[in-house]
Amino acid sequence: MRFEILHTTDYRYDAPASEAYVEARLTPPSRPSQRIAAHDLTFHPAGPSSTYVDYFGNPTSFYSMVKRHDHLRVSSRLLVDTSPPRLPEGALDLTIGEARQILSSVGTDIFDYLRASPAVPTGGDATAWGRRWLRSDAKLYAALQALNGAIHREFRYEPGSTENSTPLAVIWKARAGVCQDFAHLMLSVLRTSGLPARYVCGYIETDPPKEGRRLTGAVATHAWVEVLVPGMDWIALDPTNDQWCGERHVAVSFGRDFADATPLRGTFKGCGGQDMNVKVRMKRTA
Repeated sequence: MRFEILHTTDYRYDAPASEAYVEARLTPPSRPSQRIAAHDLTFHPAGPSSTYVDYFGNPTSFYSMVKRHDHLRVSSRLLVDTSPPRLPEGALDLTIGEARQILSSVGTDIFDYLRASPAVPTGGDATAWGRRWLRSDAKLYAALQALNGAIHREFRYEPGSTENSTPLAVIWKARAGVCQDFAHLMLSVLRTSGLPARYVCGYIETDPPKEGRRLTGAVATHAWVEVLVPGMDWIALDPTNDQWCGERHVAVSFGRDFADATPLRGTFKGCGGQDMNVKVRMKRTA
């Protein structure tokens, strides 16, 4: 499949800002299941920018504006070709216990994706869920699929019910959240059970032109999970939609949780507040 994606973020200030600084993780990687045909990232007003690769391997653009301005726009235009991911059947046929044992030999390489992070604590409710869905004798494929489905069934997708700062303990109790929360829940269970996993921020095609089911997700970016399996392959699951990620998912950035992979963050200097408006248009062209 080929998609054209336009992701626009507008900042409007109550009063003109004298300075603004933005860090953008909007440059998606080419990988076996997605090929980036073209990508253009622009900032308006035009200003100096530089690029670097962050700790988690995300290409990152840093923009600065040191002149007075009353609005700021960040636009990412993307043309991407996707194909069905190939699951590593041999690795997924192993048991959870076998997978943990094999991956223990590369512990230093995956340490960040095994430990708790600011938004993804381990233990607590995740311990009971791990014992239920990720037993040592369970086959990896079946166990991951079962956990994915359990989160989808037992937690309501409820836009506006949480914020970025809502603790995971509140999500466990309320049994409701959005895609970011579903990803954090799954990460907590996986890491508590000794399986390395990372947060993925990207785009999904929610409405297929004719065939297929409608996917649930934010009107802006979507979030899901990748699990590292023996052979050092990352495999992706979407608990919000209870499915393995496929051609309609486009991965953009990765990290321990949402804070590491957030598309945009920054600060400005001024005497008022700001309003932010985000629009994402994802159109299938082939």
